[in-house]
Amino acid sequence: MNGPPDPAFRLIQPARRGNAFEETVQRLLHAIKLGVFPAGSRLPPERDLADHLGVSRSTLREGLADLQTAGYLTIQRGRYGGAVVSAELPGREGGAMFRPERAELEDVLTFRAVVEPGAARLAALAVQGEAAHGALLASLHAVTGAEAAHYRPLDARLHLALAELSGSRSLTLAVAQARSRTNDMLDRIPFLPVNIAHSNRQHAVIVRAVLTGDAQRAEAEMAAHLEGTAALLRGFLLDEAGPL
Repeated sequence: MNGPPDPAFRLIQPARRGNAFEETVQRLLHAIKLGVFPAGSRLPPERDLADHLGVSRSTLREGLADLQTAGYLTIQRGRYGGAVVSAELPGREGGAMFRPERAELEDVLTFRAVVEPGAARLAALAVQGEAAHGALLASLHAVTGAEAAHYRPLDARLHLALAELSGSRSLTLAVAQARSRTNDMLDRIPFLPVNIAHSNRQHAVIVRAVLTGDAQRAEAEMAAHLEGTAALLRGFLLDEAGPL
């Protein structure tokens, strides 16, 4: 690998395997916002980007395609084609886009990262009847088959259904609060089909762990699921990145 021409690119950390798509999008967004890839510049070749980020070229292409849809990139075809950073980034024309303070966003993400994995763990440990299992599976099937316009509410309902199985009313209320605050922010970022497909696969694994009583896996898989959402929220909503 010859490496991208801009040495600042080497500040960007590789994506982790568990949420490769989400973290690829986050890394690219942060690099664009920090000027590592300035407006109007061409991104390094796909092979170099994929190698440096530690992801497959198909994952990288999915990320580039969704960033094009979101207005951050233009994909040019042909021999001299490639991904070009948009001259005007979304949300900067007139400054109308809501962007939370870093402390506010991190507070929401930290709160959620504490209460939801714990709720998933307790749900797996609780003794549940067939009716409770059936309701949880119904919530899973509803969000898996949801259209974009209805996805967020059904996604939230699945997370609340998992919390309700914990048997703790206080914990369920905490999860509801965390999810409400998260939804306020999710509603302000693009709906990315690749991320949704990944989330649905993660949902299925979490539900399976709960239904089979595997508390350790339910907790770990929920934590990994939330990390993917956190990566996208940080990427899209923070004007400035922390360490790349």
